[in-house]
Amino acid sequence: NDADRFDNICFGISPTEVVAMDPQQRLVLEEGYRALHESSLDRLSVFGSGTGVNVGIYALEFSKVIADGPLARSVYASTGASLSIASGRTSFILGLQGPCAAFETACSAALVAFHAAACALRRHECALHLATGINLMLLQSSSVGMSIAGMTSNAGRCHTFDSRADGFARGEGCI
Repeated sequence: NDADRFDNICFGISPTEVVAMDPQQRLVLEEGYRALHESSLDRLSVFGSGTGVNVGIYALEFSKVIADGPLARSVYASTGASLSIASGRTSFILGLQGPCAAFETACSAALVAFHAAACALRRHECALHLATGINLMLLQSSSVGMSIAGMTSNAGRCHTFDSRADGFARGEGCI
């Protein structure tokens, strides 16, 4: 909900740039900021630190939204619609200087991002790591395509890897 609402002033992003930003990037910034505060940290305490940022991010639908409208000519269109920018933008705005990466592995993107963060912490590449996963489906065509392919549940609950499964991953094993 409210993916279209964003406090650009808090993050120092111009209104012109915000309209060309994928809502996923906005949510990653907001949730990253929230995670810091819920961990009793603030921007000043981590600014300039070697804190890492990993983002598991999948859907690239915003590039289609931009390409089909007047924002295609925006100087911010390429960064606003790029998956890899989500982690870098978060690092830059929060002043974090640790390892930074975006992972696009479809359904396991968040899991891979968390795994990479845990590995970086174990190898002492950083003392703190911000890891998150995001996937906003903005176009009906994605949901329709997944439904036609039988990847969605008729009941609205997939029960993945469970005998009650009625979506793409059924109890018989991996497809």
